[in-house]
Amino acid sequence: MPARSSKLEIGSPVIAIEAPKMMKTATSIPCLRVNSGLVKPGDVGRIVWRKPKDVWAVRLTIGTYLIDGKYFKPLELGERFRRL
Repeated sequence: MPARSSKLEIGSPVIAIEAPKMMKTATSIPCLRVNSGLVKPGDVGRIVWRKPKDVWAVRLTIGTYLIDGKYFKPLELGERFRRL
């Protein structure tokens, strides 16, 4: 796991590998929301900042959310195009 975390830094692109059931907004007043298809496997985002315990703020097209690291992985160059 440490090798995975060392690849992630602010600005790193990431790809969702699993859809979280619940998501928390990364705003000054966070809101917990049910993921009703907002984030799906294959969605791409960018790391904004890191929180404790492998929780990351990820900017997606639908907004910025706090997402546990088990739901995404670093996006490798060309990976998005292989999935399409």
